Amino acid sequence: MGRHRDRAVTGGDGDPSWCTAVVLRADDPVLAQLQSDSSIEIIDGAAHQQQVLREMRPPPPEDVLAEPIRWVYYPWRRAAASILGPRGFRRVRLDRNRNLITAAEQKKLGGLTVGVVGLSVGHTIAYALAAQGLCGALRLSDFDDMDLTNLNRVPASVLDIGVNKAVVCARRIAELDPYLPVRVDVAGVNERTVHEFLDGVDLVIEECDSLDAKLLVREDARERGIPVLMTTSDRALLDVERFDLDPARPILHGLVGDMNAAGLANLSSTDKLPYSLRLAEASQVSARMAASLIEVGQTLSTWPQLTSEVALNTSLVAEAVRRIGLGEHLPSGRARMDIAEVFDRLDTPVVPVGDHPVDHPVDDPAEDRPNRATDAIAAAAQRAPSGGNAQPWWIEVTAGSVTVALDPRFTTTMDVGLRASAVAVGAATFNARVAAAAHQMTAQVHYGAGDEASPLVATVHLAPGDDPELGSLYEPMLARETNRRLGNAAPIPADTIATLIAAAEAEGARLRVLTDRPDLESAAAILAAADRIRYLTPRLHAEMFAELRWPDSASLESGIDVRTLELAPADLVMLDVLRRPEVMGHVREWDGGRALGDDTARRVRDCAGLAVVSVGGHRLADYAHAGAAVESVWIRAQQHGLAVQPVSPPFLYVLDEQDRRRVSPAFADDLARLQYDFRQLAGTGTAESQALILRFTYAARPSVRSRRRSHYRRDNADGVREG
Repeated sequence: MGRHRDRAVTGGDGDPSWCTAVVLRADDPVLAQLQSDSSIEIIDGAAHQQQVLREMRPPPPEDVLAEPIRWVYYPWRRAAASILGPRGFRRVRLDRNRNLITAAEQKKLGGLTVGVVGLSVGHTIAYALAAQGLCGALRLSDFDDMDLTNLNRVPASVLDIGVNKAVVCARRIAELDPYLPVRVDVAGVNERTVHEFLDGVDLVIEECDSLDAKLLVREDARERGIPVLMTTSDRALLDVERFDLDPARPILHGLVGDMNAAGLANLSSTDKLPYSLRLAEASQVSARMAASLIEVGQTLSTWPQLTSEVALNTSLVAEAVRRIGLGEHLPSGRARMDIAEVFDRLDTPVVPVGDHPVDHPVDDPAEDRPNRATDAIAAAAQRAPSGGNAQPWWIEVTAGSVTVALDPRFTTTMDVGLRASAVAVGAATFNARVAAAAHQMTAQVHYGAGDEASPLVATVHLAPGDDPELGSLYEPMLARETNRRLGNAAPIPADTIATLIAAAEAEGARLRVLTDRPDLESAAAILAAADRIRYLTPRLHAEMFAELRWPDSASLESGIDVRTLELAPADLVMLDVLRRPEVMGHVREWDGGRALGDDTARRVRDCAGLAVVSVGGHRLADYAHAGAAVESVWIRAQQHGLAVQPVSPPFLYVLDEQDRRRVSPAFADDLARLQYDFRQLAGTGTAESQALILRFTYAARPSVRSRRRSHYRRDNADGVREG
């Protein structure tokens, strides 16, 4: 922490070695002395800092908000500033690190004491470690003073010329964070000081010019089991020696052989040169640097360095410190990052197809309507909706029947017990009945248990006859589509709701339509939370994005065309982030992702109504009957001008605890709570099964209509099976 009046505040103003900030409480009489001195600049910005602290997310604890303001005095600047207390200051100053560094990681890194030897390149590194909060204390060592030639790479000023390099760095860090303990050694590391300097250090960064000092630091670090990091500017070399993991490993990876610091000290500069070149791996340095080495002592006084390269090195060291401090994998060894090679890999980015919104409906490819009635009935069945447009069925046509059999190959985790697939089969049979009526046939549906290959088989038995009311739905049935546009929430007429309820009841199901704003708000919160679980459960997340199809996909006959999502351009691009499993892994680890359900929440909150189709019983046949009701309601809703979007939360087809554990082991308890709340909201009885949720709104036609596979099996005129 900053110095607390351990010597007279004004007595050291002219001392060039003074580099510690003086931290004072507001009631300290020394502060009054400073404020009364007209030569001292007073900067009172703590009120704004307090406002920023209060606005932090999540809000800081009350005891942090209540911390008294401190004042910090910088003798070398003859200035005093008001700042937050230590915990509030750290919370605000490091807030922008999250979640690249989590709060827990930041706390752990705060336990590190890092030593930096050599404060030319080391200056930028030490400052970065302090700025990023990668340590809780720093030790700086350099015997040399700042010179004008250092200002091409050291972020100092002409006012610092003649001041010790370690002092210059410590002052900058004190102005960054006066609470960070920084110990300065202006004598430099030598055989008399190295032991004291490294005592209590967790990690050392060595940036010395002297080869003797390099060996000296490593010899002591190896004895203590302290890891050593080093960089060289040219081609951004990072050198890692994990003496904490392998205390017997050779110093500098064996590049200097058995030579030690004592032996090296007795060599002339000429005799040291081979060791220096071996250490630099001369064959690996850039051509310009290699050529410059030839000129050292001739046209150059020493080897050149660039501030841009120092900045790159700093990034490498900071990441290495972070990994070591958090116990992440980082072996001993060397690596280079050559900026020139990066430029050689410049490429033009490819703009993904479908990144641009569709502002007008896209017509479907022309479809030839079948001539044979049974083919038309099969084609109608294929137009039925299904979860993820998976079309989990196979269809077989004979002269007197159409069979729609559930195909388990298309199931997903959310299709618990194949119940969602059964709903889709039921919707397909309703379409078949409508098409049969339009072709002057009656249709009787029989649901059979089937076998392992198809646990539910719906056989639509056909016979001559008339059903004009059902037949009148043929064109509306073919026009039925999913519409995910936001639309508007104009009230749904009571007679429309009554028609939809009657349609569900005619199929043996029940429909509840939520239209009151408080109910929709509650539903939005529940379904948004369920959507978050879908994103954060690895298998559900993978299956969700496996359903999506981009316009340049090999086939659009199944799955969900991303254009049908009706996303704004920014949200469409965001899919590239949301689809990445490692991203969701981090969000899950942080217990974050509350925004993942925002789109669902907005759509439900602002809709005209939310319909829930349910049915008595839990058998697959019961779900199939409910599926017929879903399709009947959907078609009639669209007839009445409503845009319809299905909503399937992860708990929809769950019946018990075992189902919940299968769907999302980590969020099973949350699913139980959300399912209970939603069933209560929808008034669904314990003996009922919810088949699907439909979102109603008033909107323009969708941008794109989903397609279907056209394959089914039938008997030809000779009675031979085709397809």
